[in-house]
Amino acid sequence: MWLVFALLSAVFAALTSILAKIGIDGVNSNLATAIRTVVVVVMSWGMVFLTNAQSGITEISKKSWIFLVLSGLATGASWLCYYRALQIGDASKVVPIDKLSVVITLVLAFVFLHEQFTAKSLIGCVLIGIGTLIMVI
Repeated sequence: MWLVFALLSAVFAALTSILAKIGIDGVNSNLATAIRTVVVVVMSWGMVFLTNAQSGITEISKKSWIFLVLSGLATGASWLCYYRALQIGDASKVVPIDKLSVVITLVLAFVFLHEQFTAKSLIGCVLIGIGTLIMVI
């Protein structure tokens, strides 16, 4: 089931890039990010209430709160940078560079989460890196 959600995530991420590039025309990138964020917040809380998950908020540990807040800050910084790059650059060049996050995630998962870094993942990282270079040059 995770694969279905991962593929849907990729499709929605692709739509996000195209829709954002069209929508950001003539709009300050920070304002565009704020508008997008409000929509995400409303949608996220809507899902919380729809699935009746709101009672779980009191059970979140201090450690989880800290890391969720840090993750939110990283997401915000990513979105602000992404929208600015998208506003001043071509989507066909910005998006592949943004997807270098796959390579960075694999490295960080190896260093901090002690996940396996296999020959297959190393080859994948190299190919993503080469593919990104080819697409943006």
